[in-house]
Amino acid sequence: MASSSEAGGSADYETLMSTSDVELLKRAWRNEKATPEILQYEGALVDRAKEQIELVEETIDDYVENCIDPLVVSLYQMDLDRTQFLLRSYLRVRLLKIEKFLFHNLKSEEAERRLSEQEKVFATRCADDLAKHFEETVLLKLPENYQSVLKQSLISEVDDMVPQPHLDTFVVCRSKNFVSLNLYEEGESPETVEMERGDLYFIRYKIVKGAIESGQIDLI
Repeated sequence: MASSSEAGGSADYETLMSTSDVELLKRAWRNEKATPEILQYEGALVDRAKEQIELVEETIDDYVENCIDPLVVSLYQMDLDRTQFLLRSYLRVRLLKIEKFLFHNLKSEEAERRLSEQEKVFATRCADDLAKHFEETVLLKLPENYQSVLKQSLISEVDDMVPQPHLDTFVVCRSKNFVSLNLYEEGESPETVEMERGDLYFIRYKIVKGAIESGQIDLI
């Protein structure tokens, strides 16, 4: 009886814990961890991972109740732990970036579009609390021209007190397919680098930014 249940469990394994989704989650976590700016929130992938986690948890509980081979249960638990680790790490590194570039993420339309609705609420609340704290402890005690949270003084034309991601940061990346990249910005002397599948490069992030977003390049 136990052996037939184990066979059924093996047959349903790919349904319970999709290897492809685990690999996609690992890729999303690695890219998010290595990039200086926050990337697009992988909402559909996160939802699928949560559903798979719930399903595997229910399966493990059912196997334990029916005295299925502990080895089978432990294998399911190992993959469950791995998926939970990846999901938590992915969400945690995004929260760290939101806190680090709090006002930038809310001020920049591009950055704000990359946040989930829950992240937007979190960022807005943090920004409001931080601004209130600065005003009550420091800013209101300064001359009026220096009471801005975002600017050094009211005469500043830009928000020069808002930290921004450094897109010139160097990253290590691997090409998934052949890709040709422009090494310089528009208006500068054109020079390209051609990356073959599997090539490793140590290169400025802003050069490979578009290729990362399109899935042509992964960071490592």
